[in-house]
Parts: sequence; C-alpha cells; structure tokens
Amino acid sequence: MTVSSPSMADHSAPDASDAALVDALRADLTGSGFDVDGVEDLLGPLASAALHREQAVPARRAVAAAVHGRAAREQDPRATLTSLFVLGDEVPRAALDRALPGTGTAGAGTAGAERLGLVEASGTGADDAVRAVTDLRPYGATDAAGEVRWWLASDLGELATGGRLSTDHVLGAGGASLTLAQVTVRTPTGRVLDLGTGCGIQALHAARHARSVLGTDISRRALDYAAFNAALNLGTVAVELREGSMLEPVAGEEFDLVVSNPPFVITPHAGAAGRAVAKALGDYEYRDGGRAGDDLVRELITGVGSVLAPGGVAQLLGNWEHRRGEPWTERVGAWLDEAGLDGWVIQREVLDPAEYAETWIRDGGTTADREPQAWADAYAAWLDDFASRDVEAVGFGIVTLRRPADGSGASRLRRLEEHTGTVRQPLGAHLARCLAGYDWLATRDDAALAAARLMTAPDVTEERYLTPGAAHPDVVILRQGDGLGRGVHASTGLAALVGACDGELTVGQIVGAVAALFEVPADALAAELLPAVRGLVGDGFLMPESTRR
Repeated sequence: MTVSSPSMADHSAPDASDAALVDALRADLTGSGFDVDGVEDLLGPLASAALHREQAVPARRAVAAAVHGRAAREQDPRATLTSLFVLGDEVPRAALDRALPGTGTAGAGTAGAERLGLVEASGTGADDAVRAVTDLRPYGATDAAGEVRWWLASDLGELATGGRLSTDHVLGAGGASLTLAQVTVRTPTGRVLDLGTGCGIQALHAARHARSVLGTDISRRALDYAAFNAALNLGTVAVELREGSMLEPVAGEEFDLVVSNPPFVITPHAGAAGRAVAKALGDYEYRDGGRAGDDLVRELITGVGSVLAPGGVAQLLGNWEHRRGEPWTERVGAWLDEAGLDGWVIQREVLDPAEYAETWIRDGGTTADREPQAWADAYAAWLDDFASRDVEAVGFGIVTLRRPADGSGASRLRRLEEHTGTVRQPLGAHLARCLAGYDWLATRDDAALAAARLMTAPDVTEERYLTPGAAHPDVVILRQGDGLGRGVHASTGLAALVGACDGELTVGQIVGAVAALFEVPADALAAELLPAVRGLVGDGFLMPESTRR
C-alpha cells in the first residue's frame, strides 16, 4: 500500500514534547551508524558527490545494491534511513522497526516515529509502506570551536517531493548556513541571539560556547523545528525560542553575540513585478524578507547595534545591490556609518541580474522545463525590478559588526573588501584574531608598538622571486595559509622584520638591527616599517602575545 505524499502546508513540525521518546530516537540514530561518515560509506564517493548536487539516481542505486535480496531483518539500518529520510522513498514498516528499535513500543517501532511527527505509515503490517513527512539527515561540520556531528530535521526538499517548495518551507542546513557557522567567532561568550533561527542550526553551534542562546523567527513552524533539533542534539541544554520579526522580540535586551542568516534574497515586492512573482512563485518565508531591494540587510546592519552589549559582535550574511554609478563599497559603507559600529564587510560573490534571477527561481523548485510560464513570468519580473533601480549586479558576503567595548560610539574598524577566492574554513578563528589585533592596535601609538614583542603567525610563509643569476629577490611575498589566504608584497626590510618576530625582541630592537644590517638610518626605516607592521597585525600575520588563540 502506498502512502500519499504529504502536503507541507498541512504538515506540522516534529514534536519534541516527549523527552523520553526523543532520547530513544537519539540512541537509535547513534546505534544505526546513520551519520555523515556512515552514509558516505554506504553510498560511496560517486553517489555521495551526486547527492550533494541534488542528483538522487546514483544514491538510489547504491541503496538498492545494499538491500538487494535481503530480508528486512538483515537490511543495513543506514540504507533504510537514507532511503526514507534523505531520498524520500517508501520503506517497509519492518525495516524501519529494525532501524529504530527503541523509538516507541516493543514490536512497533514506527509508532514512536509517527508520534514524533517524522513519518506516516499505511498500516500496521510488517510489509506496509512508511513514508517520511520530515527530512531528517546527518549533519557534520567544523567550526572555530571544533567538529560537530548532529542530525537535523527540516521540511522535505524538492528531491523528496518532486515538486515546488511550499511558501512556509523550513529549510535545513544549506551552503549559506554552513558558511555562517564556519565564519562565526567561537570564543566563549555570554548571551547569544540567533536572529531568524530557521531549523536552529546556528543556535546549536552557539550552544557549544555560550552561556545562553535565544533563537527568534517569524515562522512558528520553524521554531518548532528548532525546538526539536535542540532536544535531539543537545538533550537537556536549553535554547530559548521566541516568535517575531527582526529585532522586535528582543527589543531593549543586549547580547554578546548576534548571528543571523536572514531572509536576504532580493525579491520583487512592489508594483507589477512584485505581483508577477507573487502569482508565479509566492513568497518563501525562509528567504524573502518582504522588503524592497536590499532594505532588509540595510535595516539589520543599521539596527543590530541596539541589541549589542558593549564589545558585542554581530555576524550575518547578506545581499546588496550594485547600482549604476555607485560603488558597492560606498553603498554598504554608508550603512556602516549609520550603524556607528566597527564594521568589516567581505564580498564573496557577485552575480548579474539574470544569474541572480535564475538562482532563486530554481531554488524554490521551479524549473523552465517543468513550469515554463511561471519561470518566464518570474524571470521577467526580476529583471524589471532590478532595472527599476539601475541594478547592475548583486553582491553576497559576510558582515561582521562590533559595538566598541568602551561605549564611546566611535568605530575603530571600517573595512569593505572583495575576496572571491578560496578561503580556509573555518574562518571564525581568523576573524577573531584580526578583531583582537585591531583592539590591541587602537590603544598603542608608534612608540608603544615599537616597544611591543610580536610573533609571526604559524601559517605565514615567505615567497621569493629572483631573476636568474640575481643575488637579491625582485619580489618578496608574505603569504597566509589560514583565513583569507592573503598575500602581501613586502620590502626586504619588512620581510627581515617579520622573519625575526619570535617574541624575544621588541619591534624597535628588530628595526634597529635591520637598519644596521642595511646601513640605513633607524628612524627612517621605522617610519617605513611601523605602518606596515600595523597592517600585518590587523590582518593576522603578526600577533601580540596577548591576542594569540
């Protein structure tokens, strides 16, 4: 007997109210080997890679090979759970009972899975079909605090349903979620706000290094998913959840860290273009903030300071428009000026209007071959909307903000840069080191800098390029192996100084020794090198002992 596909509009989020049942599920999932490594081992590298591209055929073939000719009692639990929750296929009730033996009453394992809101079964017989109504899959990542291995529940995706996502879809951990988790500073902290928590993934990461975590979302279903994921993965560690839009649920409160993967997608909302997209696609809660253009990201950047404690940091992802005749650095830079916070914006990707429209129409499950009219209408509306504001491109990037610890309201850091190349994740530790470096520099004039002892970061290497036969290099580059992988062209004198920074001598002593070696005045060399040293401290090439992590 076949179970009909669930309608996400009618489906409630999983229920975390039965703590004993959630504990049983956690124990079953642990014992089954249904984790990131276990699933990849089951599928093999080819099928695993294809699945990451949302291509299920190789994975289904691998699962079929694993269960071929075997009775339910002999089937690999990983195959059953992967087929059910990841691929969205039906499995026999007996196979799921074996995969989740403790979830529910003896001999009726799926009763527990049904009560939790994970599956629907067509009957009580051993061969009756069971279908997932929730996506439940392993999650693995490495952030600045170390490695995590969890399971995340979210709404079934296009791969499982074969159709367009519903407008109230609760997304799992996508690429943007992983990016934010990896770039977030993970130093031990007090109170953390996860604004727009969705399925709760950022709250889970924050719970590992924070005294308390609060997640907010405009979607009640998203908060229910977040509660379930917190119960499943953190057990007794509480995450407070509140319903509401943007900063409204926490007005008047302060946090030491705010993280947000907000609904930053620039979607047409006004006029004919907005009506066309609403009719063709609808608004997706997880990505569409209901603002015109990039106003939501602007509002968040300019407003988040109201809930930051002194010294508090906010880290978020966002899109911003590149408008004709206005460099993006000026546009976003004006937001930083209005915020009155330390600000560091790293643009990681740029799409033209057509690429942007294609990306987000496809993201919701609408394709040109399956729904040609909806695709064409939405595409045209997006282009019209961008044209109305002279948008030439859309940038995506990482925003790090900080309220000055001294409460002066004067920002010390204003940096906007483009870095579309490879970065070494997790980036959070590198960003923390740079922020600490800026703080250290802010309280030291050149005399204090000269009196300081610095260490060269362990990931820094030196590259020298010489013309064949030359005695001295034409080019010297200091290269980071960590973080943003920056390369800095260095003079011979600067390279010599960096090479000598091992914490034993002061910067001034090293400058004096290099000046004597090169037979140049020490004061002149110091005037040349000290500004460069400041830049290297801010970029994490050089570290004061007090800021080492």
